[in-house]
Amino acid sequence: MRLAQVSASQLKLLLVKSVILLTHHFPSLWKHARVTSILKPGKDPALPSSYRPISLLDSIGKLFEKILLARILHEVNERGLMRDEQFAFKPRHSTSLQLASLVKRITKNFGEKRLTGAGFLDVAKAFDTVWIDGLLYKRTLLNSPSYIVHTISSYLRDRTFEASFQTATSSRRGMKAGVAQGGLISPVLFSLCQRHALTLAPRRFSSLRRRHGHHSHVPQTDAARKLPGVIAQRPSTVVE
Repeated sequence: MRLAQVSASQLKLLLVKSVILLTHHFPSLWKHARVTSILKPGKDPALPSSYRPISLLDSIGKLFEKILLARILHEVNERGLMRDEQFAFKPRHSTSLQLASLVKRITKNFGEKRLTGAGFLDVAKAFDTVWIDGLLYKRTLLNSPSYIVHTISSYLRDRTFEASFQTATSSRRGMKAGVAQGGLISPVLFSLCQRHALTLAPRRFSSLRRRHGHHSHVPQTDAARKLPGVIAQRPSTVVE
């Protein structure tokens, strides 16, 4: 795009983008979320658990997130910071391909009259409980460019939200932990934060397989006891 073809508003956005990356400061206005609740299909409207919270973020802020996400993914892919076993939030690594791989493994073992063991972990409130300092420390250990680490730090800290339900709206509250719900870079940040899990889990499952038999099913309770800290996160109060 030629400079003469760039509108005044586009020039302003380019200037804001450059200033953010130079100063490592994510504007506070873009760090506020408006949370609304949507009733889940077939659920009792009288129960709070029947509603799904939807976090609405500033549109211009998400536009800049897309720029920051491109830089983060470029670094991640160039340096191979995500293991091949990581599916979702990676190019050419959709969850559909992971399911196809699992089906192939089960079919192969079934044809050879062998059992297939699998462990499934469901992390409750995964995004909400990410330890921010721990995430930034891991980014530093991975030798990420300092401007990216500092910009992510500004993006994560001092976030606020307000919740609305029907005609009522809460007061503004601060968030002390977690990555932004609805944020474009949040899934990648969470994956990088839990990168160690994909390194530790295969080793611990291997020891269980040797104990119970190479192709035997690993009991779920035993696997749970032997995997403490694989998806460990620092306990913290999310809302202040």
